[in-house]
Amino acid sequence: MSNRTSAARYARALFEVAQKEADLAAVQRDLTTIVATAREHPELGRVLGSRALADDARRNIVEAVGQKLGVTAPVGKLLGLLADRGRLELLPEIAVVYTERLLEHQNVVQADVTTAVPLSAEAAARLEASLRSATGKQITMRVSVDPSLLGGVVARVGSTVYDGSVRTQLKKMRDQLVAQG
Repeated sequence: MSNRTSAARYARALFEVAQKEADLAAVQRDLTTIVATAREHPELGRVLGSRALADDARRNIVEAVGQKLGVTAPVGKLLGLLADRGRLELLPEIAVVYTERLLEHQNVVQADVTTAVPLSAEAAARLEASLRSATGKQITMRVSVDPSLLGGVVARVGSTVYDGSVRTQLKKMRDQLVAQG
């Protein structure tokens, strides 16, 4: 079983428990905080991932970290379970999958937007409103700039791509001219 599949199972179970016992957003913040803490303190990550460390010692460490960070009960239980099973390396992927599930539950989708030039706040708001109208969902945008687009915007929402770039329009015109002879 792949790490993504295993992480998805843990994330699904955590989400179901969190719906009953905790604030869904608080659980997501806790997961993000723990993953960030492990990244900021690589020695902690090495210790937790070490197979040489006894299971009970690993569990004690994760419980102490969870208490220090003040995590919600479901996240504390998850940490203990992952420590017992030697699966703490799944935590970053569990956080990603959990966040995806939370956004889906909140009817929010991520739009990856690429523009030829930086967007003004007003243009970004108009684009977000257009994408919200097209998808029927709330939108969070991650914007990047690629001058090779020449102008316009390319937006990827899930598996759908909205390509309004000048580069693509020019390519289509060129292909039509070539096809006509």
